[in-house]
Amino acid sequence: MSFFFLKGETGKKLRLLVLLGFALVWLPMASYAQKFTLSGYVRDAKTGENLIGVAILNSITGQGTATNAYGFYSITVPKDSLKLVFSYVGYERSTMSVFLNKDMEQNVLLTPASTQLEAVEIVNTREEDVRETTRMSTINMSVAQIKSVPALFGEVDVLKVLQLLPGVQSGGEGTSGFYVRGGGPDQNLILLDGTPVYNASHLFGFFSVFNAEALNNVELVKGGFPARYGGRLSSVLDISMKEGNMNEVDGEGSIGLIASRLTVGGPIKKDVASFIFSGRRTYIDILARPFMNKEEGVAGYYFYDLNGKLNWKVSPKDRLYLSAYTGYDEFYNKMEDNGSGRQNSRAGLGWGNLTSAFRWNRIINQRLFLNTHLTYTKYQFDISSEEESTYQGDRYDYRLKYLSNIRDLSAKLDFDFIPNLNHYIRFGGQYVHHQFQPGALQVRSNSDGEADNLDVNTKKTNAQEVGVYIEDDVRLSERVKVNLGVRANGFGVNGEFYSSIEPRASVRFIATDKLSLKASYANMTQFIHLLTNSGIGLPTDLWVPSTEKIKPQRSNQVAIGATRTIADDKVEFSVEAYYKTMHNLIEYKEGASFIGISSNWDTKVTTGKGDAYGLEFFLHKKVGRTNGWIGYTLAWSNRQFAELNQGKEFPYRYDRRHDFEVVVIHQLKPNLSLSATWVYGTGNSITLPEARYVVGEAFPDGYTGTQTYSDYGSRNGYRMAAYHRADISLSHTKKKSWGEVVNNISFYNAYNRKNPYYIYLQSGYDGEPGKFKQISLFPILPSVSKTFKF
Repeated sequence: MSFFFLKGETGKKLRLLVLLGFALVWLPMASYAQKFTLSGYVRDAKTGENLIGVAILNSITGQGTATNAYGFYSITVPKDSLKLVFSYVGYERSTMSVFLNKDMEQNVLLTPASTQLEAVEIVNTREEDVRETTRMSTINMSVAQIKSVPALFGEVDVLKVLQLLPGVQSGGEGTSGFYVRGGGPDQNLILLDGTPVYNASHLFGFFSVFNAEALNNVELVKGGFPARYGGRLSSVLDISMKEGNMNEVDGEGSIGLIASRLTVGGPIKKDVASFIFSGRRTYIDILARPFMNKEEGVAGYYFYDLNGKLNWKVSPKDRLYLSAYTGYDEFYNKMEDNGSGRQNSRAGLGWGNLTSAFRWNRIINQRLFLNTHLTYTKYQFDISSEEESTYQGDRYDYRLKYLSNIRDLSAKLDFDFIPNLNHYIRFGGQYVHHQFQPGALQVRSNSDGEADNLDVNTKKTNAQEVGVYIEDDVRLSERVKVNLGVRANGFGVNGEFYSSIEPRASVRFIATDKLSLKASYANMTQFIHLLTNSGIGLPTDLWVPSTEKIKPQRSNQVAIGATRTIADDKVEFSVEAYYKTMHNLIEYKEGASFIGISSNWDTKVTTGKGDAYGLEFFLHKKVGRTNGWIGYTLAWSNRQFAELNQGKEFPYRYDRRHDFEVVVIHQLKPNLSLSATWVYGTGNSITLPEARYVVGEAFPDGYTGTQTYSDYGSRNGYRMAAYHRADISLSHTKKKSWGEVVNNISFYNAYNRKNPYYIYLQSGYDGEPGKFKQISLFPILPSVSKTFKF
């Protein structure tokens, strides 16, 4: 790593930290004497897929562990008898008894639950007791549960379900991204098979880029971040794709009102190699085309997603994975006019992601697991406009193109070291090469043979980011367990180098058999920024690096909480309080945006700070015919910039005092389920004019007229009306000889609430004062879809 060659006090501290970390890793190896290890993989008996986070309990001693992100487990104990229980939501429990007097390898197959009622369990895919784990502010979600929640136009959506959890907010209809504990959308690290996804939304945030049918596991971390995660301030959304059925070809697809999708997987060589492929496309543009007036041109919008993954068991100790994703949104407009002259015009707006990942898993020994990860990711948006016209023999051509992108190339090593059941040590390092192009503008015009060209390109900026980490989940006693970790980072750009050392800690104390108390602290650094335009957002936000003028974002977050199980452990209740400070946040200066081309982006922004704090309550039932949860968040989020709002503190645009969610899924019959959600949230903060002035003006040509000026109040000093709505969904499953068909009917915004989308000031007439008008987006929207599995 390049920071080993750094001079001065920073380089000395980083080198000392790394050496100390590796010393801590190898010290526990001294305790191996007279101990033996049982290790292996836990897999789905039907498909052969590795299962992530399976809880493994030694019922004799009460100690346990869990499989890692690749289904691997390791148990090291003195020579003794073990009685292990393997449990995972949606699967039958499995037990194994063994007398461990030598190192052994044993793979375990879990059988999917035999009835639908057993499979419909909410939120946690892990049966690890929430009182037992040190991690807090973390939620795992099953794909089956995600599919059960009512969806807009019947399109199952991961991000929409996340927004139903406490501490997680949507920006509102028409706004992309999700907001966690007062942070912005750029402060969420979104990983697909370990590869960052920079824009996770289609159609301005109405849909996410993730096809649920291709996903295996979804985990959201809101706080108490383990040291293995870095680079963002607010959250980590870690999504794993399915690996493909090792035993037989299977698939799943859906036909809806606006989109269809298909997922197919199967063995390339049985129990050796497999594949999975998933695709989705909307057809709004195709359905609308017959109703358009061709004389007025053709306009449309569509998006698509394509996922693919291959995996190969090279040997009992080695496994290779190759995965890729690409998706794109495009608006287009084409016009032709063959009247008195000839005129053709084309305009478009597009944006999309491309990710790819190569992973090599190796069991170095029964206690040490290695994952090597090479990734490439790219996000780009572009705007184009072309016009060709001929009139009375004169020709005019005009072309404009604007694009912005970010590209990453990354290499990462992660080690899982499990010396015994009292320690679970993770350590590793990562190198990332970033390339930023915040904006490139090309204008070409040609009128009657005379060319007029303009090129304004912000320079491509290359940056290097490195990071190393070590963490240990250590059991100090039967009641006390802690996770201690530290992460060291470096970021170099244009001769400037920033470094950070980030301590992390979480602690769990079991107070009673049903109650545990938890606390966490996390220090985070983010070296990249997102320049976001205010107002109705197009996906024209720009990713930019820290520079000599713009410092890295930094945060500190502390959280305390309690978790209790009730109703014979069928219901979990948790409460958490958090406080977070953020520094070196950026915003556009007043009146600035990405459109201006007269100067570099870092001259258009101002830096400031923010804080966020609140309480989160979560009541969650995950077994029985009726499942669901109730979440409530009481929160505050503020910002302060020296050059905005006269330097005074103001509410963040998505500061939301109250956020309330109810989700209920009820199994009416084994083949019939009803689900409903209700959400309520305080209205978003907005800035509105408080007065208007009409001023007479004289122009140089002698013409006199008037100009209207608006006097705006304090930044985000007003609030829209509260947002609330209910969604309902009914699903019926019919068995077929080749599989099953699920018919679904759903209603979005079931009671037709006119929620605020945008507010504008309408001018008055004949001297009357203007009035504020509210624009609402979605009325009640029914939809139907048909899903099939084979």
